[in-house]
Amino acid sequence: MNIEAINPEPNETELHAWVDGRLDAARRGEVEAWLEANPQQAEQVRAWKRDAEQLRATHAQAAAWPANPQLEPNRLRRRLRARRQRRFAVAASLLLALGLGGTFGWQARGMRPPAHPPMADAVAAYRQFVDADAPPMEFDARRSGDLQQWLQRHFGEAGQVPDLSAAGYRLLGGRLLSTEQGAAAMLVYQDASGARVGFYLRPRAQRLGRGQRRDGDLLAQYWSYRNASFAVVSGAGDAAARALPRLLGDG
Repeated sequence: MNIEAINPEPNETELHAWVDGRLDAARRGEVEAWLEANPQQAEQVRAWKRDAEQLRATHAQAAAWPANPQLEPNRLRRRLRARRQRRFAVAASLLLALGLGGTFGWQARGMRPPAHPPMADAVAAYRQFVDADAPPMEFDARRSGDLQQWLQRHFGEAGQVPDLSAAGYRLLGGRLLSTEQGAAAMLVYQDASGARVGFYLRPRAQRLGRGQRRDGDLLAQYWSYRNASFAVVSGAGDAAARALPRLLGDG
């Protein structure tokens, strides 16, 4: 007599239902008879059953599980908030690159668009990323070595992480950006009073003479050296920040 003909082969759904005890009595008997006639498949199904029993036993003793700090609600909320901020920062960087890569408007009624102010991208980057509530930076002060390597890879000898401690400023970190000319970076420093300055560098599109310009409540001091252009952006009333370009060797 052909047992398999009497007890048709169960599909995977039925086998899992047998493991979970969800088959009706008649079909459960047929599946068990089929398993008895097919020892290789029966061993695999018994392994599923052992795993299921272990899981049920573990979940039945949830109070005894070891604490997992990564699953604490506060930590989960912080990670989700940081992830949203990082996504915002990436989007803002792309908008900054697109918005500042060309002129500020379309030609209208035969009028030429206004000239692009020097280091407008540095001022825009400061407004986006230097405020205290700005998104987290890719490189914090603990990763200044990684930031240094990135700068040297893109700017060669001109790519340095300045030490401004002599002027009373400590490095908070750096953010990587993109311009029409190529990669750029904004390094953020803070003094003991909490005042922040941004040190911005990007590839040189054309040589900038040493200069400065005011943009609202901000002051941008800029210069060029070799293949890069630089700017120190600070509050317009920050007297200490005015001396930083000389400390940085503004040529």
